[in-house]
Amino acid sequence: MRLAWVELRDFRNHAHTQIDPVPDGLIVAVGPNGEGKTNLLEGVYFPFSLASPRVSATMPLVRDGAGAAYARAEVETLGGRVLVEVEIPSHGASRVKVNRSPVRRKRDVRRQVRAVFFGPDDLDMVRGDPSHRRRFLDEALSVLWPLKESLLTAYDRALRQRNRLLKEWEGRGEPAGLEAWDEELVAAGSALVGVRHEIVARLALPASEEFQSLAGYQLECTYAPNVDSEPAEVESAFRERLAARRSDELIRRTSLVGPHRDELELAVRDLGARAFASHGEAWAAALCLRLGLATAVASEVNEPPVLLVDDPFSALDPRRRDLVGERLAKRGGQVVISVADEADVPAAAHATWDVRGGVVVPRKAA
Repeated sequence: MRLAWVELRDFRNHAHTQIDPVPDGLIVAVGPNGEGKTNLLEGVYFPFSLASPRVSATMPLVRDGAGAAYARAEVETLGGRVLVEVEIPSHGASRVKVNRSPVRRKRDVRRQVRAVFFGPDDLDMVRGDPSHRRRFLDEALSVLWPLKESLLTAYDRALRQRNRLLKEWEGRGEPAGLEAWDEELVAAGSALVGVRHEIVARLALPASEEFQSLAGYQLECTYAPNVDSEPAEVESAFRERLAARRSDELIRRTSLVGPHRDELELAVRDLGARAFASHGEAWAAALCLRLGLATAVASEVNEPPVLLVDDPFSALDPRRRDLVGERLAKRGGQVVISVADEADVPAAAHATWDVRGGVVVPRKAA
């Protein structure tokens, strides 16, 4: 998968940025803090994901004074060239076209073009509460198997409806209709548990191998579902857990069993990474999870996704910075990273973009 060209208009501080062509290999966006490097990577990522990795609202994406932002990109894939054009209003839903035709569902874009993004906020995947790791699993599902995003929607719907029923119930015993929503939760949740098992099976080994290359020891990555059983027995185990927690749920008026309480356990040197990893180890673990996901995507679609890595070196010592730079340069496909210091531009970089005030200037080859 190859990004042929990209154009941003009124996207954050980029009034008009067009890069054509986008070269192969390791590309480094370099410039002082606050000049638009992260905004550039975010803008490149947007046509792939139709979402920002940094904010949920669209208003921050639109340059001050503009009515909307625009992100356009053409991607070369094994299935042909794909043109994605997105109009991003400050309020309301984005308007998306693929090969000049409007599309309504995000998965219609995501099934054709793939990208993986790492940024400093990913440290929360290691240091934060379990919701951050569950969100990572959901993001992995969307990029690995976009057509399975409906599993997330189905489970979220069942969970919200069941929680609403529990919250509004004022009588004795249990509310009418709870058993029906139990079955909805079991069906949707069991399917999601199965997919999460597969996600971790796909990315755990490459993530650990990346971490091993940096630290000299492994990153343990284990899926710990709230309903833990053999795959063929998940539904029956789910029902048993619901029955066992029924009285607690009625008292607390919320659902206490299901994938919304799953955990992705991370460990280094046999100790939980959240509590015991150093800052550098936690940073490396987060980066390696994203690299492991990129490797899993490449195996799934038989071509590497575009990899966008924002500020990868800031928490690493000089030796590990060099190792990360070398490994990123050796990955297949296109890898775009950002650095603030000229000294951090890897020696193996294939191209460099200077970024100042939202203006991107590719350097001429020496």
